[in-house]
Amino acid sequence: MPTLHKHTSQILVHVLFWMLFIFVSLFLFSDYYWHDNPFLQYLSILVIIVYANHFILLPFFVKKRLYILYVFVFTAISFLATQLYCNVFAQCGCSIMKCLSDYLWQTLVPLIFFSFIWMLYRFLDEQAEVVQIKKEHTEMELKFLKSQINPHVLFNNLNTIYSYTLEKPNEAADLILMLSDNLKHVLYESNAETISLEKEIQFIDNYMKFQKLRTEGTKQIHYTKNIDALQYKIAPLLLITIIENAFKHSTLNSDISIAIHVENNILECICENDFNKEKVSETNFKIGLQNLEKRLKLIYKDKYEFKILKAETFKVYLRLNLN
Repeated sequence: MPTLHKHTSQILVHVLFWMLFIFVSLFLFSDYYWHDNPFLQYLSILVIIVYANHFILLPFFVKKRLYILYVFVFTAISFLATQLYCNVFAQCGCSIMKCLSDYLWQTLVPLIFFSFIWMLYRFLDEQAEVVQIKKEHTEMELKFLKSQINPHVLFNNLNTIYSYTLEKPNEAADLILMLSDNLKHVLYESNAETISLEKEIQFIDNYMKFQKLRTEGTKQIHYTKNIDALQYKIAPLLLITIIENAFKHSTLNSDISIAIHVENNILECICENDFNKEKVSETNFKIGLQNLEKRLKLIYKDKYEFKILKAETFKVYLRLNLN
């Protein structure tokens, strides 16, 4: 929990307890008048005992894991403090057992209560620390997975531009401009947890232009979109992994089919390509698609469906709930 909120709640709990405890001790379980009540004199000693236990004894014994020894110390403090109250402040002259039965609760109740409060807040701090560590781990893993995607996308685009500077230099300028847009998306816009679907689709459209130029005469590309709205939010660079995989592992003179369908918060992306069954092993597709699935698990948890089907063609199916 936030530090300020934690300290405020602790102070409030302590103040309310002492107010209630003093009221009960003075008005419900005391035969003395207010001005000569021995409990008011003992209260200052009791406060010292309680907060010495709260700030010194409990942290020390719990850190050292000396739980049994702490129980003995706790018992001894409760016994001695009760005898002090009984024989010095109240001066009742009663037996040890009578003293314990009448006055032990006034020492034991605040000690037990504040020990419980200390352990409760310690548990909450540990849980908050675990949550923070998991969050930082998740963020680091997502950054690592995205870092593996970005250079691969840009490397392919640079290769395409290099080829055109040699073969079709007049068209290279347009490709550089498209690459500039891609760089902007990858280096700046994709750093956010989510971006608008419109920006991600623009990035894919740009990428597809590169691929149609690069594979002209060697592959047939069928790219279709059916999107009911572009205001949805999506984690960046998810779809490009599937699309890139289709181009990377497709054979020459083959068909590549890419379909993106978005309706009522549900996105479906289907990529299908021909592949060489004799040359392709499981490891050929391992890194990119495995990283994609890790990202999906981290970001979307149970709000996605991801399938890889290998038969006559290699087909990847992704279904996302964008809510």
